Amino acid sequence: MSNLYSNIKTSLSYLPRVLVLGMLLALPLIAVNQVRADNGSILESIEEKGGGIGFVLLVSLQRG
Repeated sequence: MSNLYSNIKTSLSYLPRVLVLGMLLALPLIAVNQVRADNGSILESIEEKGGGIGFVLLVSLQRG
């Protein structure tokens, strides 16, 4: 009986730490959902035509 009591006491002592850790892990997910709910927070940029640097990088990486 005392072994069971000891196990329960140990488990309950870890419970606050687990709850705090779980809340810290969940906070970014909650923040992302709140940002997505507002359509005014979307940042848009002007699309510019690429200068072809990707092709130059691709060729130079294949040669090296």
